[in-house]
Amino acid sequence: MNNNVGNVVLVVDDSPESLGMLNVALNSQGYTALVALNGAQALSIAEKIEPDIVLMDAVMPEMDGFETCRRLKIQRPNTPIIFMTGLTDVEDVVKGFEAGGIDYVTKPISPDEVIARIKTHIQTAKLALSAQDALDHLGSNVFCVSDHGRLSWATPKAHQLIDDFAGDDTSPWATLAELLKNWLLSGGQQNLKVNCFVTSFEIMYERRQDDKHMLKVVEAKIEKAPFDLQQNLPITKRESEVLYWVSYGKTNWETSQILSMSPRTVNKHLEQIYKKLGVDNRTSAAAISIRILES
Repeated sequence: MNNNVGNVVLVVDDSPESLGMLNVALNSQGYTALVALNGAQALSIAEKIEPDIVLMDAVMPEMDGFETCRRLKIQRPNTPIIFMTGLTDVEDVVKGFEAGGIDYVTKPISPDEVIARIKTHIQTAKLALSAQDALDHLGSNVFCVSDHGRLSWATPKAHQLIDDFAGDDTSPWATLAELLKNWLLSGGQQNLKVNCFVTSFEIMYERRQDDKHMLKVVEAKIEKAPFDLQQNLPITKRESEVLYWVSYGKTNWETSQILSMSPRTVNKHLEQIYKKLGVDNRTSAAAISIRILES
């Protein structure tokens, strides 16, 4: 399998002969080559399509490669740019790096050398983006797997959650792999319910990242109970039960049926609740309760 398939290389050179030679070399290795004869064309192409890497001729009329590079790095800051140059003075090489270039090759171009450098820099750029994704999600419970469900990376929080849910399972990621593989094959449209560990949980599909899948561990929501109201408010056990059901929109009659008491008794409890909470209606009391129940 050619791992280069799908990688886009933008070649910027004012020499048709050089463009033709590079186009053939890149296509033979599975790359998709886009060509531009000048800096303006390159900027226009990069605005519409994000290349995986750019091969940039340093010396071109009107807008030279250095200026084109500077502008491209504004458009596509994560795209690596390799300069192709006949200029070998240290000053010119430094100028290329200062413009945002990551490497350079000297003319006449050796196709094998260019291909090797392209492959290395594309891999490095993708690893850097993967690492950045991991850092961006450091406080989140996300992880990344292959099409076969095998773990690529996970944030510390995701590792901790899976370990906690797994109980005595010493290789939870291996246990998950087959489940994830089948789920991904089915499209992953709905959350995956995981019931093979001590604690059940769900996995949600976030997005595709290159040839990997970014997923998220969905923690089970812990339902609050009347006890939580009693713990946080100056009310009795029975008053907390009344307030709990009133908070969920139950009428006095419905609350009385649930708690096996008369509607009059429910109303008496509510009067005490209003007094203790310093409010004068059920809406205000329910608002205080909901803040606790949903925290």
